[in-house]
Amino acid sequence: VQLQASGGGLAQAGGSLRLSCAPSGQLFNYYVIAWFHQAPGKEREFVAAIGWSAMNTAYADSVKGRFTISRDYAKDTVNLQMNSLKPEDTAVYYCAAGSFVVTGNPDRYVYWGQGTLVTVSS
Repeated sequence: VQLQASGGGLAQAGGSLRLSCAPSGQLFNYYVIAWFHQAPGKEREFVAAIGWSAMNTAYADSVKGRFTISRDYAKDTVNLQMNSLKPEDTAVYYCAAGSFVVTGNPDRYVYWGQGTLVTVSS
């Protein structure tokens, strides 16, 4: 059981980054995959989630219209395209799996990756 997150780095405000989560095969095939982030001194917050069907997605209000979550069925990865980045997007981003429903409740996710740092400068 493994989730490998990658793609973090430094971006300027207004720029873009693309995160990728590579769950092990069973996680990708059977569970909802979600992204959460945690800024320094703050609690972990929901960002986006995607069900087995790419049409079943959910987003936090703060990222709607700027971030897009998607599944790459050929590579078995879940990607988070982040556009129009803001300094307040700075956080460690985690991918998670284990829920059977598309939800922003972190308690529904059993498996968590190690996180990747995103820093947005103003």
